[in-house]
Formats: sequence, structure tokens, C-alpha cells
Amino acid sequence: MDKEQLIKELQFKAVRSSGAGGQHVNKVATKIELSFTLDTSLALSEQEKERLFLKLSHRLTKENMLLLQCDESRSQHKNKALAIKRLLQIIEDALTVQKVRKATKPSKAAIEKRLQSKKKTALKKANRSHTDFD
Repeated sequence: MDKEQLIKELQFKAVRSSGAGGQHVNKVATKIELSFTLDTSLALSEQEKERLFLKLSHRLTKENMLLLQCDESRSQHKNKALAIKRLLQIIEDALTVQKVRKATKPSKAAIEKRLQSKKKTALKKANRSHTDFD
């Protein structure tokens, strides 16, 4: 994955944001809508694209676009930087391959220790019972 190429392929759109800001909100477009098309990307290899289609299928539109919005800050530049950071993190997380889990079993000594502990507890509880001496 070529991050610089990927950032060049991003499309941004500034929109009026909702929320705090008073009159400033009604005048300035600070919210950023980021869109990234997976199909036409030159920054990703074919294998990476396939993996992203599988992992991010629930986040993609019908046109295979990944859309993000950011309106956390009152600054358009900060929102743009946050949106880029979020997109890169999403793509990196989707591209990481998890290790295959190897099934393990407890050692014989561990099994024996557990059984001895159970017997000891059972004996302790059995000794608590009231016995008739008649």
C-alpha cells in the first residue's frame, strides 16, 4: 500500500456542520466528507483490493466507495487530517492478517494436579458431613 498515492486519490467535500459553534456554524463549511474508490485505486495491489472488499464490504457503497465524515473540530483543516488518519487506520486494520490459532491441550502434570485438587476438595467436604455414632 502506497500511502502517498492513496492520499492523492482521495476526494474531499466540505459541508456545513451541525452542532456547537453558534452563528459560525451557519456561515462556514467545516465538516469534511471523504470518499475513496477502491476499484480505481492505483495505490493498492489486486490482492490488497480483494482483502479490503472482503473485510470492508459492510462499509462500502454499491459503487465500491468508502465514505467517511468528520466534524469533530471547528477547523476544516483539522477535520480533513482526522478523516485521512481514520481512513488509513481502517485500511491498515483490514489489511493485517491475524495469526492462525494453534489448538493446545494441558500437560499430563497439569491434568493430574487438577484431579488431585478436586479429590482434596471432595474429601474436605465429605469430612464436614455429620456422622451418626449409634
